[in-house]
Amino acid sequence: MKKVYIGMSADLLHPGHLNIIDEARKLLDSLGGGELIVGLLTDKAIASYKRLPYMTWEQRKIVVENVKGVDKVIAQETLDYVPNLIKIKPDYVLHGDDWKEGVQAKTRQRIIDVMSEWGGKVIDIPYTKGISSTQLNNILKEVGTTPEIRCKRLRRLLNSKDIVTILEAHNGLSGLIVENISINENNKKVEFDGIWLSSLTQSAAKGKPDTGYLDTISRMETLNDILEVTTKPVIYDGDNGGCQEHFVMTVKTLERLGVSAIIIEDKIGLKKNSLFGCEVEQNQDTKEEFAQKIKAGKQAQVGEDFMIIARIESLILEKGMNDAIDRAKAYLEAGADGIMIHSCRETFDEVKEFARLYNELPNRKPLVVVPSSYCEVDEKELVENNINIVIYANQLLRAAYPAMVNSAKSILENHRAKEASDKYCMKIKDIITLIPGS
Repeated sequence: MKKVYIGMSADLLHPGHLNIIDEARKLLDSLGGGELIVGLLTDKAIASYKRLPYMTWEQRKIVVENVKGVDKVIAQETLDYVPNLIKIKPDYVLHGDDWKEGVQAKTRQRIIDVMSEWGGKVIDIPYTKGISSTQLNNILKEVGTTPEIRCKRLRRLLNSKDIVTILEAHNGLSGLIVENISINENNKKVEFDGIWLSSLTQSAAKGKPDTGYLDTISRMETLNDILEVTTKPVIYDGDNGGCQEHFVMTVKTLERLGVSAIIIEDKIGLKKNSLFGCEVEQNQDTKEEFAQKIKAGKQAQVGEDFMIIARIESLILEKGMNDAIDRAKAYLEAGADGIMIHSCRETFDEVKEFARLYNELPNRKPLVVVPSSYCEVDEKELVENNINIVIYANQLLRAAYPAMVNSAKSILENHRAKEASDKYCMKIKDIITLIPGS
C-alpha cells in the first residue's frame, strides 16, 4: 500500500492546505489507493520558529483528521521531517512549491536525499495564490482572544519553549508594543511571549510612589486597557498579595479576566522596592504565613490554568541561600505553581547558585528571574541554568522617560517643535495607525 506524507502546522487551516491534501488523495487514487498521513507539528516544533499556535496540538489534530481524505494524523516533533520519514518510509512527500526557494530549500533537499534511500519522491504542488498566513494571523489578532484561551497560554508556552520571555507594559500603548514588536533572527520570527504588569512602572506612569499606594481597583483599570488591545498572556505583579482575604479576591478577579499568573513576594509591611535591598527597612513574612496565603489563593481559583508564583526575597534581605531554598520548598509544598528568585546583585552568580540548588528539588516547578540589576546575563545562559521565565520588568518605562525629557528640553531650547519632532518623535501618521481602529 502506497503512503503519502504531508507535514503541516494547520493552526489556520486554509484552501492552500486543503489543495495539497486533495492533490495527495488524487495521487493515491491514481495508484490504486493508499494511506495519506499528516505529520502535524507539535506546539514545541512551531514555537521554535514562530509564535505559539492559537489552537493546541490536540485541537488541531481533531480538525485535520476530520478533513476528507486524511487517513492518519501523527505528531511531528521537530521542524525536521526526517525522523518521521525514516520511521514511516513514505513513497511520496507533498509540499507547496514555495519551499523551492529561500530558507526552506535546504529542508527540501534534505528530504529528497533521505527519500531516495528507499526510492521515495518529493512532489511540489503549485502554491495557492491569494492566501497569506500572516494576513490571517493579523485578522485573528484584530478579533482578539477570550479570557480562557489567554489564561491557558502561559502554561502552553512553558511546555513548548526553552525559555518564556516577558516584557513589562504600563498602559495600552506599551501593551501594543509588547504585542506587536518582532525581529527576524536566523530566518526565525522572534517576539516576546507575554506581558508583565509591573506595580513599579504602573505607579511611576501615574506619578505615584511604588509603595503599594495604587489600590487593586485602580490597577485593574490599566489591566483592562492592556487586555483590550493584546492577545498575549499577562503576568500580574501582586506585590505581597495584601491580606489573605484580599488576595483571595484578587485571584478570583484575575482568573476571571484571563490573566495567566500572579507573582507575590514574601514581605510584609509598607512596600519598599526590593532593589533598595537592605538600604531601607524591609520585613519578610514567615514562611508558614506566606505558605498559608498561597494555599488560600490556590483554593480560590476555579480552573487549573491560573498560576500563583511565589517570589522569594531572602537574597535581597541578605538572609542567605539556605533560607531561600527552605522557603522554596515550603512554598512548593503549599501549592505554588512556580518560584521567582530575586537579587539586587550586579552579577548573575547568586541567582545561578540558587538555580543549581533549586533544580535538584524533587517537586521543582518553573523558575522565574528578573535580571534588572544583573542585566548582562543573556537568555542562552538562563536556559543553560534551567530558568524557565525571564521578565524584563521595567525597560519600556525607563526608555520612555529620557526620550520625553529630551524632547521637552529640545522644545525649550529651540522655541519650536521641529528638532524634537525630527530627533525624538515618531511621525503623527505612525502613532495614529498604531492604534487599532484609528
